[in-house]
Amino acid sequence: MKTPTDWIAQWRAELRPGQQALADWQGGELAVSAVPGAGKSTSMAAAAAIAIARYGLSRPKQLVLVTLTRTAVANLRRKIVDRLRVARLPLGSFSVTTLHSLGLTLARSHPALSGWTEGETLLWTEAQKQRALRQAVAQWIEDQPRLWQDLVSGRGFDGEDTERLRRETLLRSELLPAIAKEALMGVKSTGLTVAELADSRSPLLQLAGELYTRYEALQRAAGAIDYDDMTVGALRVLADPAVRAQWQAQTFAVFEDEAQDSTPLQSRLLEILAAGDGQRHLVRVGDPNQSINASFTAADPRFFREFCDRCAQQNRLVVMDQAGRSSPEIIATANALVRWANVSIYGQPEPPFRLQILHPVPPGDRQGNPVALGPGVEIHFPNTIQTEVQTLGDRLQQLLQDNPNLTAAILVRQHNHARYVANHLPKTLNLYDAESRERQSQIPTELLKVLQFLGRPHSPERLRQTLEVLRERQLIPPGDLNAWAASPETFLYPTPLDPAIASPARQKCIGLLQARLQLPVSYLLPFVALTLDYDAGELATTDQLGQTLHSRLRGRYDLPTLTAALEEGVLNHAFAVEDETEPLEERYMQPGRVTLTTLHKAKGLEWDVVGIPFLHERTCPGSAYVPEPQRFLGDYSLPEVLRAQLRALAAAEALAEPAIAWERHKQLRQSEELRLLYVGITRAKRRLWLSAAQRGPLSWNAPDKWEDLRPSPALVALSS
Repeated sequence: MKTPTDWIAQWRAELRPGQQALADWQGGELAVSAVPGAGKSTSMAAAAAIAIARYGLSRPKQLVLVTLTRTAVANLRRKIVDRLRVARLPLGSFSVTTLHSLGLTLARSHPALSGWTEGETLLWTEAQKQRALRQAVAQWIEDQPRLWQDLVSGRGFDGEDTERLRRETLLRSELLPAIAKEALMGVKSTGLTVAELADSRSPLLQLAGELYTRYEALQRAAGAIDYDDMTVGALRVLADPAVRAQWQAQTFAVFEDEAQDSTPLQSRLLEILAAGDGQRHLVRVGDPNQSINASFTAADPRFFREFCDRCAQQNRLVVMDQAGRSSPEIIATANALVRWANVSIYGQPEPPFRLQILHPVPPGDRQGNPVALGPGVEIHFPNTIQTEVQTLGDRLQQLLQDNPNLTAAILVRQHNHARYVANHLPKTLNLYDAESRERQSQIPTELLKVLQFLGRPHSPERLRQTLEVLRERQLIPPGDLNAWAASPETFLYPTPLDPAIASPARQKCIGLLQARLQLPVSYLLPFVALTLDYDAGELATTDQLGQTLHSRLRGRYDLPTLTAALEEGVLNHAFAVEDETEPLEERYMQPGRVTLTTLHKAKGLEWDVVGIPFLHERTCPGSAYVPEPQRFLGDYSLPEVLRAQLRALAAAEALAEPAIAWERHKQLRQSEELRLLYVGITRAKRRLWLSAAQRGPLSWNAPDKWEDLRPSPALVALSS
């Protein structure tokens, strides 16, 4: 019978040199920077099992492993349990959880210390959070009429009523809620206080603090928390010395996966939990080159980079740079992108990538690099996007006919890219449109916005929401929605003296209002679905939703009660179709079919064949711009400037002027787009297609109006 020492030797022997360095951890801090395809989760599971066997761990002293998603939790737990069961080691010796769940568990263990209200705490859904943000904005406008008028006046304002209404609609429905959201995310992820924002010399930070204060008051009144509060509450609990000692006594060490995506407060939480005996027993595993969330979440990859640099000075940095996922040709393409980007104009003032080159695994490895299909990598510049999609579809169909066991995917940057691809691929291709599933999850929200407009057609906010739905469904041409919605009566029923604007959009809205008057309420949802041009699957979802609502209302079926019931379901996330615990591999990586999804959702997955179309300069690396209707506030976007100033304040750095902060935001955004392309390239195992058509739409919300398009500089560099 094997001893724990025998199992340790066996599990270690199954790993590559870089992976073995992780398994050899015996206390203290360790940074692991792992390239795509390096077997990170497998290595972490083996290292966890080895630590459990080496130190004879069992409940209550556990090894704590944390990661980002529930799917990743289930996958990592399964890999550890498989090892422990065969070695007959205690399954209670470890726990795997998400960062949010860890924070929630800690905070709920001592409610009085967490700062939360007594009794059960309501976790707000995203829809409930957005509603509270809008309420906070409305309160601020009422409380600060002078500052509100200053914002409306901005620059270049002559007092004209139509322009005033347009600016008010834009600020009330779009910009101020976005600023409030940035304030909320920035404060709760960094540990900043409202007092620090108020004491700053930045009017924007002061505005953010005032909006944050009002949101917090609404949240407390509702006895609610949001996801960001989980970490904040946990840190309050651990601030108590006795409670902190209790939790640290139960924690042998902390292993963190996807460390590049954690926030500053989440990092602080793990550091406290891992410091039970005065020394941090903390292993952080990640890849700074796969940091693709910082532009829209509170994650900041610089903290993991700094952790790696600090550990490197102590000889505690492990680089897992051998990748067995992709063929050598695809690995060479990924490396070429890293080298080019860091010395290009996009490499200043900070390179997009850590210079971390992928290497194939050694010959004879049990999971050796696959052999390329054909050339391995192909780069194309077709004449039009239609030809681009058709040619890519033909290539995939031929490859799957030759080998039905292949897995394949088309990865796109935007949701409207996916819609175009789905509509123009050969119908004979076995396609799994993952974005269609995402669109179905939006159906209740879309229907709610239209019903709210039908109930209050003279509300600028309700009209704008419906126009947004119509634009996202590509049913109306692009335009200034705030200008259209500023005066609903003028927009919907213009007099002969009023300028004729947005006729297609007005006709759609008038058609909806006429249906409100002419149809029974029970027919409204199907009519709205047809107006929004839902496909068969979306119509079926609408029908099922209508039946659910009808059974709940039981005869009280009028527009106000229907709208209220639908709003309640949306706010409480009652109509969700996505199961986060369902293994993605079962849906996204089926042999013989092509998965269509976004580059962001592809992270953590892999396919034999990957196609990435529409690689144009405007999206990769792109260039953040300020829409003309917002320029009355300056030649920058205030929410993004706020994000930059919040990060500078949290790091005790000098606050940049708005124009400089905006330029810094654009540079960071371009770096992230290049890393997103890197993620897409490294999803491919045996064949990679990259392309950018020479002609395509001026706007993907109006795909029929074409112009000449410039390819991504990265694609040009890779093709040379």
